[in-house]
Amino acid sequence: MKKTLVIGASTNPERYAYKAAQRLLENGHEIELLGLRRGEIFGKSIDTEKKQYPDIDTVTLYVGPKNQPEYYDYILSLHPKRVVFNPGTENPEFEALLEANGIQAQEACTLVLLGTQQY
Repeated sequence: MKKTLVIGASTNPERYAYKAAQRLLENGHEIELLGLRRGEIFGKSIDTEKKQYPDIDTVTLYVGPKNQPEYYDYILSLHPKRVVFNPGTENPEFEALLEANGIQAQEACTLVLLGTQQY
């Protein structure tokens, strides 16, 4: 199973980040949550500070490109194997930076990847 950091996590069940967190757990993946507001979903706290979570395999982004630069160094410091750019988060600049640092940048939908057993 792939330990996943959800960036853009939300307590709003209508948000895709919420749905992704739920589906990741349902599929047996461990999750960490980072968002703008504190909260709790599925027994997990949403952190508002960028912590150094150990053993992150995948970062799944739910933050638009204009707000991503503040996460560049942080995500690189986690050394994930890949970063999933969900629809609306695509960012060629950041994707190139990740690839240059040996991290796979994947433009995909986490929900679709999970639903088709490609996660």
